[in-house]
Amino acid sequence: MVVNAFPVGIVHVINSGNVESEGDLRMEPSVGLEFDSSDEARDFYGLYAMRVGFKIRTGQLYRSRRDGSVSSRRFVCSKEGFQLNSRTGCPAFIRVQRRDCGKWVIDQIQKDHNHELGLEGENNSPVLQQKPPVVPKSLVEVLRRPKVKLLGQIENGGSSPSGIINFKRQKRGGDGRQPLPEPYTGLEFNTANEAYEYYQSYAESVGFRVRIGQLFRSKNDGSITSRRFVCSKEGFQHPSRVGCGAFMRIKKKDSGSWMVDRLNKDHNHDLGEQTVYENKFSTASKKFIEEETNGMVSMDLGEMNTGKLIKRSRESKIGTDWYPVLLEYFQTRQAEDTGFFYSVEVDNGSCRSVFWADGRSRYSCSQFGDVVILDTSYRKSNYVVPFATFVGVNHHKQPVLLGSALIANESKECFTWLFQTWFKAMSCCRPKSIIADQDMAIQQAITEVFPGAHHRFSSWQIRAKERENLRSMPIEFRYEYEKCIYESQTTVEFNTTWNSLVNKYNLKGNSWLQQMYDKRESWVPLYLRGKFFAGIPIGETVESFFGTQVNGQTPLREFIPRYEQGLEQRREDERKEDFNTFNLQSFSQTKEAIEEQCRRLYTFTIFKIFQDELLQSYSYIGIKTYEEGTICRYLVRRSGNENDKHAVTFSAVNLSVNCSCQMFEFEGVLCRHVLKVFKLLNLRELPSQYILPRWLRNAEYRILCGAESGVSSQELKAFMIWSLRETACKYVECGTTSVEKYKLAYEIMREGGKKLY
Repeated sequence: MVVNAFPVGIVHVINSGNVESEGDLRMEPSVGLEFDSSDEARDFYGLYAMRVGFKIRTGQLYRSRRDGSVSSRRFVCSKEGFQLNSRTGCPAFIRVQRRDCGKWVIDQIQKDHNHELGLEGENNSPVLQQKPPVVPKSLVEVLRRPKVKLLGQIENGGSSPSGIINFKRQKRGGDGRQPLPEPYTGLEFNTANEAYEYYQSYAESVGFRVRIGQLFRSKNDGSITSRRFVCSKEGFQHPSRVGCGAFMRIKKKDSGSWMVDRLNKDHNHDLGEQTVYENKFSTASKKFIEEETNGMVSMDLGEMNTGKLIKRSRESKIGTDWYPVLLEYFQTRQAEDTGFFYSVEVDNGSCRSVFWADGRSRYSCSQFGDVVILDTSYRKSNYVVPFATFVGVNHHKQPVLLGSALIANESKECFTWLFQTWFKAMSCCRPKSIIADQDMAIQQAITEVFPGAHHRFSSWQIRAKERENLRSMPIEFRYEYEKCIYESQTTVEFNTTWNSLVNKYNLKGNSWLQQMYDKRESWVPLYLRGKFFAGIPIGETVESFFGTQVNGQTPLREFIPRYEQGLEQRREDERKEDFNTFNLQSFSQTKEAIEEQCRRLYTFTIFKIFQDELLQSYSYIGIKTYEEGTICRYLVRRSGNENDKHAVTFSAVNLSVNCSCQMFEFEGVLCRHVLKVFKLLNLRELPSQYILPRWLRNAEYRILCGAESGVSSQELKAFMIWSLRETACKYVECGTTSVEKYKLAYEIMREGGKKLY
């Protein structure tokens, strides 16, 4: 059953002049009830609320990560929450969800209120007709050029010969003011700027102000595809805001024009009198920056209340009730941990993105901050909170937390702030490589904050885009496509195979494939092998640090306990590996000195990787193919397999070596091909430059290696600070368990201090 509802407080008048039957409007909301749009669902719930005796607000919404469209939303009692004194935390609500057919269906409902309900129809007298709004003089001047294009008839019934409404300059005052047509779905504009000016004019004539709300970008080129203009009282970030649901959304058409595709004209507050603003501003200042930069906008515009363009607070996807809970948690942690760091982005008095990291995470970054994963996998589905993590890989190849964040939105400014804050918190540690999503905003932020760092795209996002853009292709294409990506050994081979694939299946016009080819150095294994990623497999989805314990669906009341539990569990796993590394011995499987050297230095996990490469080297044959001076080149191939072969180049001057498989460059552990050459050259120990300090079991040895291997003084000092801080914290933890241990710890530190001064 589909309900056709009408705006709250308005009785729909059909062409015959008869009032439509109120049968549908008297209906009780129930699970399964269908609507043509979410606006109709809101109108229906508003009429029901008016009849029962309460008011409603538009509550939380969820968006699709595929195209950014709203997939479900809640309409709640106006007394829901506790942000204002008048609210009582009322639980009454309905939630509607969009189905594949485009209909909206009630899938959740709560009818019980925790407060008294008013009389039916109280303060809600029906309005049979609304007077057309009038354009104020100052904005008639702004809109004096023909701008707004109508798809059908003008509201007063007269047709426009050209389809264009001309706004002419009019004198202030009197009854001769020209009415401005009300916005409606299907209204077209030449530019987004024209739509903004039109909606601002309409708002001023009706009696409210406008803010520029959320925008959506194309995943292909980063251009803006749609944006919202909202009532200034939308949201709750400021005491003057009441969560008003009125808005107008415009969407860019293929022709380049913009069309109103979503609209809500209902406000949950009193409207003021028609106002006239005498602001003077130039034509250039009125234009959206996106029009000046071909859609690659990175900031929003604010209200022009002083004649100047002011940057406004961008819309935040973080619920306002999260901030006080998190700040209380941060202050508690900071009292317990002197190394705890947190920062909140504030824009025009409103809290936005949040970042935090405890002392252990900051210490871990000084050891393992060379490779960083920004996990924003909350975006895979609808989410309650935009929770993201910075994750590294420790010397046991375990994930280690390097910081946590709530991301207000996915703009370049937001990610730039996030990276800059992380950089500051981590004592200016610069990662060599970053694994993150391929969104244009993230790419630009990484380039700005971490120039020189190699950005590798997240596998989950590539897989999702492949399913979206290549799902109509035959199975044969998929096989050839993956063979091209994962089996190409040279750039020439990859380029040849790719072009052949594009031509064979007539895909030259596929913009997504062209974009991915242009960015091939950020996702194709062939191009990534020469960059250090601590051995994190290419083409595989990286496991979330918190797993299912904490994610984008975790509710506020459970977030902090789950966060603490998940973090402690990961760190307990790390402590177990530390204990095993220092108290157990790995078994040697050869009698070679090179194996014994690595057994003493590497952690269990890394030694097993090295040992496997050493054992595999016995299955290979090395043949010298070139020699000139101190340079030798070898062809190393597997016995019985002519296709498994690699070239190894060795220099006797500084004992440097490189292999075409590039395992050391990618993982930091020498490969079987190099180990075969070392055996031929009778090298009994690995040169020091091929033993990465990050894989060692001994932190003190890492300090010495760092000092000898060209690490900057700033990075070395940061590591020493966090290493000493972590050691001191362990003394404090152990020393406070009893009076005897306190005396012992104090004595040890006092005696040690005498040697320092």
